[in-house]
Amino acid sequence: MPTEEPETKSIPKSTRGSGRRLRGAVAHYLGTAIVSGQIAPGEKLTGEIANAEALDVSRSAYREAVQVLTAKGLVESRPKAGTRVLPRSRWNVLDPTVLAWAFSASEPDVSFVRDLFELRSVVEPAAARFAAERRDKDDIKAMKDALAGMRRHTLATEAGRAADRAFHDALLRATHNDAMIALSASISAAVSWTTEFKQRSRALPRDPVPDHAKVCDAIAAGDPEAASAAMRTLVELALEDTRSAM
Repeated sequence: MPTEEPETKSIPKSTRGSGRRLRGAVAHYLGTAIVSGQIAPGEKLTGEIANAEALDVSRSAYREAVQVLTAKGLVESRPKAGTRVLPRSRWNVLDPTVLAWAFSASEPDVSFVRDLFELRSVVEPAAARFAAERRDKDDIKAMKDALAGMRRHTLATEAGRAADRAFHDALLRATHNDAMIALSASISAAVSWTTEFKQRSRALPRDPVPDHAKVCDAIAAGDPEAASAAMRTLVELALEDTRSAM
């Protein structure tokens, strides 16, 4: 672990196991510490042996966890130089797992949350416009099914948030633009984690389902202008709610 903080500790027994599960637990612990700023960019992790002992895991599990962090752009390992945390600009911040680590902290980084909403404000209104022009019957059905799930379960439940993710995923797929579709997992994860974060200390300040319904109706009607405007409003209101929660 780093020189002073965060304090090293054993991986909780509930997350123990062999192979992938233990590697994931170690990666989650280190990834959360890095993304939350407890381990700063440029800081060097202590040696493999020391960290494996401090976390009470095997050296192979620790090594594999570092490989996970490396693949996501969080750290870089060099012979004799050790493993250092890379600058934030190198991180794969849109990786769904990195997003999960960012929101695992009690308070996610304010600038990071802002960045996510700025991305959404650029991508999603344009995606809604394309979807209104290009959607087919299957796309409309997928969005309406997701919307029905959101209404049935509400966004206070995991089932409702899963339906919310499905809605945003279906919208991006309705663009029939492979580059935009490639962003679907990241956008859906950002939507889900910000929604869950807003409810950590209180209930959602308002029901966002009607905002989604307006987007869905405009896309189904084939109205690009209305779809783009409705999505822009949806993102702006979501940012407002998130700011109040923070």
